[in-house]
Amino acid sequence: MMKFRFRRQGADPQREKLKQELFAFHKTVEHGFPNQPSALAFDPELRIMAIGTRSGAVRIYGAPGVEFTGLHHNAATVAQMHFLPGQGRLLTLLDDNSLHLWEIVPHNGCAHLEEMLSFQLPSRPVFDGASTLPSLSRVTVVLLVADGNRAALGTEGGSVFFLNMDTLTLLEGQTLAPDEVLRSLPDDYRCGKALGPVESLQGHLQDPSKILIGYSRGLLVIWSQTAHCVERVFLGNQQLESLCWERSGSTVVSSHSDGSYAIWPADSGSSLVLQPTAATMPYGPFPCKAINKILWRNCESGGHFIIFSGGMPRASYGDRHCVSVLQAETLVTLDFTSRVIDFFTVHSTLLEDEFDDPQALAVLLEEELVVLDLQTPGWPAVPAPYLAPLHSSAITCSAHVANVPAKLWARLVSSGEQQSPQPTSSTSSWPITGGQNLAQEPSQRGLLLTGHEDGTVRFWDASGVALRPLYKLSTAALFQTDCEHADSLAQAAEDDWPPFRKVGCFDPYSDDPRLGVQKVALCKYTARMVVAGTAGQVLVLELSDVPAEQAVSVASMDLLQDREGFTWKGHDQLSPSTGPLPWPAGFQPQVLVQCLPPAAITAVTLHTEWGLVAFGTSHGFGVFDYQRKSPVLARCTLHPNDSLAMEGPLSRVKSLKKSLRQSFRRIRKSRVSGKKRAVNASSKLQEANAQLAEQAYPHDVEVTPVQRRIEPRSADDSLSGVVRCLYFADTFLRDAVHHGPTLWAGTNSGSVFAYALEVPAAATGSEKRPEQAVEAVLGKEVQLMHRAPVVAVTVLDGRGRPLPEPYEASRDLAQAPDMQGGHAVLIASEEQFKVFTLPKVSAKTKFKLTAHEGCRVRKVALATFASVACEDYAETCLACLTNLGDVHVFSVPGLRPQVHYSCIRKEDISGIASCVFTRHGQGFYLISPSEFERFSLSARNITEPLCSLDIRWPRDTTCDRHSGAVRGHALAHLHGLSHQCRHHAGHYRGRYNGGCERFLGRNPRRICGMWRKMRPTPAPF
Repeated sequence: MMKFRFRRQGADPQREKLKQELFAFHKTVEHGFPNQPSALAFDPELRIMAIGTRSGAVRIYGAPGVEFTGLHHNAATVAQMHFLPGQGRLLTLLDDNSLHLWEIVPHNGCAHLEEMLSFQLPSRPVFDGASTLPSLSRVTVVLLVADGNRAALGTEGGSVFFLNMDTLTLLEGQTLAPDEVLRSLPDDYRCGKALGPVESLQGHLQDPSKILIGYSRGLLVIWSQTAHCVERVFLGNQQLESLCWERSGSTVVSSHSDGSYAIWPADSGSSLVLQPTAATMPYGPFPCKAINKILWRNCESGGHFIIFSGGMPRASYGDRHCVSVLQAETLVTLDFTSRVIDFFTVHSTLLEDEFDDPQALAVLLEEELVVLDLQTPGWPAVPAPYLAPLHSSAITCSAHVANVPAKLWARLVSSGEQQSPQPTSSTSSWPITGGQNLAQEPSQRGLLLTGHEDGTVRFWDASGVALRPLYKLSTAALFQTDCEHADSLAQAAEDDWPPFRKVGCFDPYSDDPRLGVQKVALCKYTARMVVAGTAGQVLVLELSDVPAEQAVSVASMDLLQDREGFTWKGHDQLSPSTGPLPWPAGFQPQVLVQCLPPAAITAVTLHTEWGLVAFGTSHGFGVFDYQRKSPVLARCTLHPNDSLAMEGPLSRVKSLKKSLRQSFRRIRKSRVSGKKRAVNASSKLQEANAQLAEQAYPHDVEVTPVQRRIEPRSADDSLSGVVRCLYFADTFLRDAVHHGPTLWAGTNSGSVFAYALEVPAAATGSEKRPEQAVEAVLGKEVQLMHRAPVVAVTVLDGRGRPLPEPYEASRDLAQAPDMQGGHAVLIASEEQFKVFTLPKVSAKTKFKLTAHEGCRVRKVALATFASVACEDYAETCLACLTNLGDVHVFSVPGLRPQVHYSCIRKEDISGIASCVFTRHGQGFYLISPSEFERFSLSARNITEPLCSLDIRWPRDTTCDRHSGAVRGHALAHLHGLSHQCRHHAGHYRGRYNGGCERFLGRNPRRICGMWRKMRPTPAPF
C-alpha cells in the first residue's frame, strides 16, 4: 500500500507579503584591505583615491564612508590608473593592453561608478592600407595631457600615441615615432642600440603643451606638441626607470636601474644637455637595486623633498621593501614588510601656487596602506580610518557584539587612543577627504572582534561602512616567548646604515603558533571578556581605564580525569610569566586557566552574572569559577578509540594509515548495510508499481519532497569527543516548577550534556554573588540518532524567544523571559534542527535539513528581523549557513523554512568557516585573507555606502556631444558598491542596489549590458 503525505495547497499570500517585509538579501560592502592591489591613483582636486587589483576590481575611497566599486568585464590585472582631475572620471590600463574609462554617473539621486568606454589596443601590425597608424605594441606608460581631453600612450616600441578621451580612439597624425626623435640626436649617440621602450611621460604644470619623454636607454627629450618638434635633449646613458618634472619646470630628476638618480637642468640655453648637474647613488658605492619611482617636491620653507622607492644595496638589503624620504640633510629609509606597489604625495596643484608644500605621503603596499605626515617633525604615520589590514596577523576567529553600551564604547576608544603611536604634536588628519558621507548616524554601535595568530584580539567599529580600528589587545606578554629578543635585534639594526625605520603594522609572522586565539567572548555590560588559545589557555580579562602592574592567577584543569590509555602527543603548554607584570590601560588579565592536555580550545562561553566561564577542547569541557578562582566541573568526552584527539593540531605524528583504514571501513560498512536493506524485485513488478503511482498521484497538489537517507555515524569516529558548543541558561531542567542555572554542552558525536548548577544567589541590591562554591550535577544527556555534530544549543522561553544575555533582564535592558510557560531547547546539529520540551526533553518539532536539502549546517545564529512596513513588528528566526554556501532562515520555534539565498561559493571553504552572524540579521565572512564581505538578510537593517561627491567641471554627456557642450555643476549622490559586480578568487558575485536596480544575475557582462539598456541618458548639469 502506498502512502502520500500532502501539504496545504498553495501559499498564504499574507505570509508571503510579510516575508518580503522582513527578509531581503544584499551584499552591501567589503571591509578591510583590497586583496592583491596592483595600481594606485589620486585626484588632488576631489581628494579621492583609487586602488586597482589583480582581479580587475576598481575601488575608490574618499572621506570615511565614501567608497564605491567597479569591476572590469575581463578579470585582468589593473596595471595603471589615472584620474582626470576634478571630473570624476578614471582611466585604467589593464595588462591585456586594453584601456577603460570609468565615470561617476548620477541617476535619480543614486549614482554609481560605471565603465563608459573601453578600447582594445592592437598589439600586432595592421596591414590595412587605409590606416596610417603604425603598429601599436604594448603600452608601458599613460599620461593625461592637461590642456584637453587627450592622453599620451608610451609603448614598448618607443612610439608615443595620442588618445581622444571623449571617444577613446587614437588620434591620427599626432603620433611621435622613434625616428623623429633620433633625427634630433648627435650621430655618435644615434649609432648603436635603439632607444628602447618609453619608460616615463611627464607633463609640464605651467606649459601643458610640453611633454617630457624618457626612454629605457636613458635618453630624455622635451617634446613640443604645438611645434611638433623636440625642444631639448638630455643624453643619458644609464637605463632609465622613472622621471619627475619639478614644479617650475626648470629641473628634471631621473632615476636609474643602478640605484642612482640624476638632476638635469631644463632651463639652460642649449637644446642639447650632455651631462646632469648632479648624479648620486644614495646607498652606494656598492651595487644597488633600481630606483623604481622618484618624486621631487619643493617647499616654501626651503629644502625640497626627494622621495623614491628601491635603490637599496643589492647584497645586504636587496630583499627589503623601502621608500626613502630625503629633505636637506635628513634621510629616512621607510622599511615595510610587504612589496611597494606605488606612492603619491598630497600637495598643492593650483597653478597660482609657487610651491608644492607636500602635506602627506601615501604608500600603497601589497598588504596595507601607510600614510605619513610630512608637516610634522619626525614624519609620523597617520592612523587610517579605513583600509586597515585585517590580516596584519592571520585571522583565526571572529565574533560580533551588537548594541554596545555608550559607556563601554567610550572606554574602548579611550584605551585605543592611548595605544596609538600618533604623537600629540601632530596636527595632520587623514588627507583623503573627498566626498561627504550622507548615511545617518547608526542607531546602535556594533563591535567586530577578530582573534589573530600572534595572540592579539582587535576591536573594530563595525557600525557603518568604514571598518575603523578601535583597540588592540595583546596576550603574548603573559607568556614567555622570544618576542623580547626579536625586538632587541630590531632596535640594534636601527643604529646602522641605511637609517631604517619600521613602518606599518602588517606582520604575518608569529613568534609562537601556540599564541593563536581560537575563541573570544565579551560581556558588554560588565566589560569582561574571555580569550581562549591554541595551547589550551583560557584568559579571563577585565577592562581598566588606567595602567596597572599586577600578577595573574594561574590555575590548571585536567579534562582527561586521569583516564588511562591516553598520551598527549601534541605541543606543550605555554609557560606563563611569573611575578607582577605591567599592563596598559585596556583589558587586563585576571585569571589564566590552563587546560590539560593543552589542546586548542574549540568552544567557550561566559556568564558574568554567575561569575562562570566554560570551555571545551577535543578531550572534554570544564567550568571555572573566576570569582573564587576555583574549578567547578571537568568532564571528559573522549571515546575509548578516539586516539587521534591526542595528537593535537600542531603535531606531525598523525597516522595517515589509520585515517585511511577508518575511511575504507566506513565505506564498506555503508555498502553492506545498503545490500541488506535492498529488496529483490522483478522489473515487471517495479513497472507496475510505477504505473500505479502515476495513476494515484494527484498532480495538482504539492507533496513533501523525498528525503535522503542519512547513514548514522560510527561511535568510534575520530575526534568524536570534540566539544562544539557550550551554553549557559536559566531554565527548567530538574522539574517543571523550579528553574535554575544550567550548562549545555554539545559534542562532535551528537551528544548533548545538560548540567544543573548550584550558584549562590546574590544579595538584594548587589550584583556580586557570595563567596560560596558552585556545584554542578549532571541532569540530562541526549544522544542524537545519527550522531551528527551538535553546532549550537539554545533555550527558548515560554513565548518561544531566546533567553536574554546576562544582566540584560536584571538591568531592564531587555524584556524579562517568560518563566511561567514551558521552556524548550533548540538543538542544531549538522543535519537537522530539533526542538525538545523541558524538562522532559521530549521531541516537539524538527526539520531535517540534510534529508531535504542535501547539505550540512556550518553556522547558526538566532537573529531578530524587523519589518520595513511596521516599526514595531519583528520576528526572531534561526539563520543557518550550509556547507554549500547557502543561507537558510527558519521560524522559531516552529522551524518552518522562510527564505534561502545563495551567499558564498561552496568551494570557498575558508569563507564559509569564517562566517559570523549578527543579532539583527547581518553577517560577515572572509572573501580574502584581508577582506570581510558584509551581507544582510534583513529588509530593514542594511549597512551600505551612501555618499555625495561635489564635481565641478565642463562636462560633455552623450547627448551633449550632439547638441553642444553644457557647462554646470553636478552633485552626484554615490551609492558605491551596491549594485556592482565584484570578481574575487576566480568567481563573480552578484550585487544588489539598496535604493536603485535589483539583482540582475551572476554574469557581470549581462549585468552591465542590461544596466546600460535601462539607464537613461544623463541629463545636463
